[in-house]
Amino acid sequence: MVSSRYRSGLRQQLDAVVSRHLSGNTHATLNAGFAELAMPEIPKEEGSLRERIERSYAQVSDNDLTLVAQRILARGSLTAATRNGIQDLLWAESSPPAIPKRVRRELARALDLADMARHEARFMTMLERFWVLDREESLADLLLPSTNRPPGLRQHIQQHVFRNPEDWSTEVLFEHLGAFEAGDARFARFLASAVSADVLLDEPAQRHLVAQINEQIRSAGIELRETGADGGYPRFTLVSTRLADNRRPKNVIFASLTKPDIRFLSAVDNDIEIVGDPGSVLVYDREITGDGIRWRDLQTWWQDTQKIADEAEAKKTLYHRLRRSLPGNSPGQRNVFELYHHILGSAVYDLPALLPEVWLHWDHKTVRERGPEALLRSRMDFLLLLPHGQRVVLEVDGSQHYTRDDGQVPDSYKYAELVAGDRELKLRGYEVFRFGHDELRDAERARLLLQEFLPALFQRFEVNGRTS
Repeated sequence: MVSSRYRSGLRQQLDAVVSRHLSGNTHATLNAGFAELAMPEIPKEEGSLRERIERSYAQVSDNDLTLVAQRILARGSLTAATRNGIQDLLWAESSPPAIPKRVRRELARALDLADMARHEARFMTMLERFWVLDREESLADLLLPSTNRPPGLRQHIQQHVFRNPEDWSTEVLFEHLGAFEAGDARFARFLASAVSADVLLDEPAQRHLVAQINEQIRSAGIELRETGADGGYPRFTLVSTRLADNRRPKNVIFASLTKPDIRFLSAVDNDIEIVGDPGSVLVYDREITGDGIRWRDLQTWWQDTQKIADEAEAKKTLYHRLRRSLPGNSPGQRNVFELYHHILGSAVYDLPALLPEVWLHWDHKTVRERGPEALLRSRMDFLLLLPHGQRVVLEVDGSQHYTRDDGQVPDSYKYAELVAGDRELKLRGYEVFRFGHDELRDAERARLLLQEFLPALFQRFEVNGRTS
């Protein structure tokens, strides 16, 4: 939804920029200038150049204002300060995760500047994209010989970060850049760019710096997460790990035996109803706290909704109901589900519940009926809703995910859909772990794999099984 506050600020910010950009036109070329900026044409008979520019700009809708701003930015002719002002207004509309000043300062104190500034030219190019490095020279400056003009931030960085690398710490650099006061979106993009391959040129160096950053910022419910690749190197994006920022789940639809028939009881409140056999799918509709969904939460919900008096009976029947939803043609999925509970034993009660066959997208039409607009990946094999809003997806990939004709022919289109779905999940705050079905087909081999994987997974996401 368009924020009127941000668009009003953006309109004011762009006003003088647009006028300055278009003022070099003649009456004959002005409409071409309008088209370049995605602004409506104004006939040359309808006033002076200034009046035509003002009239065209006034007719730009709030929705189209973003495109005008993007085209102005793409020209690259703005001062860094003006560019940043426009970017901040554009980026703020995406509701970036909050990065408190204290977290930023503690991060800066923990980072070794040498790990960030490995390559001077690349590091400086990255800084130029986000910060104001050069002074806007006054008339008095221009009257001075170039050797006598006051140095700008660029010269200070070259002197104190590269020529004399012991002079400045990361905290001092961040202070000079204005990083502690910058908007959340700018700081988030700055961190993501600082760990990019364009700056570091080495994957181990990327992952080392990402690990250092995440150690400091996870307490704020954010982390740099790998969301794709760029030229063979990992690409990282700052994402929120908190449920409140990732849109707290309201209805978890899982363990379906068939595609559920769903209708809205209230579209305003997102209240749904399963039509037909209510036992064909499970809907966890209780509040999901900061602990995520643990087995204890799921079992209590099941016991209450099924009106089961005995706790042991509730545990047994819930386990078998979840197991029954697993596809019969995937021994690997069945092994994951069974071994998850066997390996964890009684500790599973306070650990995240392994939810099978979870619906991510639901469309009353089939993929064939929907055509090109069909949503990718309707269901997830398994979902874990961990503490602090962390979401982990486990997928077991058989050959049908990347072949056709009963596994005889590789299918690049299916594979493209698979990786596109992964990108979407990661950008929405999910962590995806994929297993090849052959890794899990044999129960004993699967046990050895999961005995290593599950403790590492819980350590990675700081899941300790304690109750809140």
